[in-house]
Amino acid sequence: MQTTAAVTYEQDRAFHLEQIILDDPRPNEILVRMVAAGLCHTDLSVQAGNVPFAMPGVLGHEGAGVVEAVGDAVTTVAPGDAVLLSFTSCGRCRSCRTGRPALCELWLPMNLLDGARADGSATLHRLDGDELHGHFFGQSSFASHALADERSAVRVAQEDLLAVLAPLGCGVQTGAGTVFNVLRPTPGASIAVVGAGAVGLSAVMAAALTPATTIIAVDRIPWRLDLARELGATDTIDVNEVSLGEALRQITAGRGVDLALDATGDTGVIATTAAALAVGGTLALVGAPPFGATIPTDVNGMLPGRSVVGVTEGDADPHVLVPVLARLYHQGRFPVDRLVRTYDFADIQSAAQDLHSGHTIKPVLLFDPDQSART
Repeated sequence: MQTTAAVTYEQDRAFHLEQIILDDPRPNEILVRMVAAGLCHTDLSVQAGNVPFAMPGVLGHEGAGVVEAVGDAVTTVAPGDAVLLSFTSCGRCRSCRTGRPALCELWLPMNLLDGARADGSATLHRLDGDELHGHFFGQSSFASHALADERSAVRVAQEDLLAVLAPLGCGVQTGAGTVFNVLRPTPGASIAVVGAGAVGLSAVMAAALTPATTIIAVDRIPWRLDLARELGATDTIDVNEVSLGEALRQITAGRGVDLALDATGDTGVIATTAAALAVGGTLALVGAPPFGATIPTDVNGMLPGRSVVGVTEGDADPHVLVPVLARLYHQGRFPVDRLVRTYDFADIQSAAQDLHSGHTIKPVLLFDPDQSART
């Protein structure tokens, strides 16, 4: 079928809206009419050429919509179901079989690098028949319709809230999942969240639901720090005004932070945060620097139980965590709507500019312009 998509080209990294052709669903795939799609820094990194995804292609990996058709082997969703789209996984490796699909052995080629199905076939074509790279995170949801893997789809109840819930599939899941699944604050713990974007503020909201008693938000944009306090941070650090390492030690009375999450991907910031860990402390890395980036490590400083761990997608199973986050939102305990600003799909370039500049925390694209009045 034909659909409208935002296509990115090698020679011009802007988003171009044009008609493309979607392949028919294969047995394990679903056709989704998109209602909304979150715009993530990962999309911008790929668009800028900092992440190796072949062009021309269609990005988008926080899709939300309604299933229109399913392959004959699909059992978890049906036409008419409202779904949120997340990353895909093979379902067969040891990580997938033990409930940790974010550590799938084929995660990179299936979600980020190949731009095609596992067998190398394209899901998208231009009208002239040339192949487009797609299957981004198993979905390529910057299009009016998306062909998604069944494993990418999480069924939810309320279609009218898809514009709010769309970011749960990646950025929100990453921040909250890292707190819940990896850092797991114990009673009285201190936790520093470095970078108060969508991922970091999701981590702050998650930390506020744990027994942690010191929740420190770090950023360089004052209004984001104000929002972090409203969402549960007990302390904030504006790195334009104070040294990050010194401020962390001061807030913790010189002990250092028990837990930390870096959402910046800045290697200097990561090194400073790691040096400010308390004995036995853990730093989780979720922000992605350019490929090949390294940080210096004081090995002796790590010996007293300090650790630095990399985390993909909050080490979450979307089919477990995403419905929980949706329920927490409906209960008023996880106000993800505070992060969202909506844009018409036709304004995707403006949304990308606002995300890059820091003007918007989480842009969400709406595929029905009339819906903007309802969200």
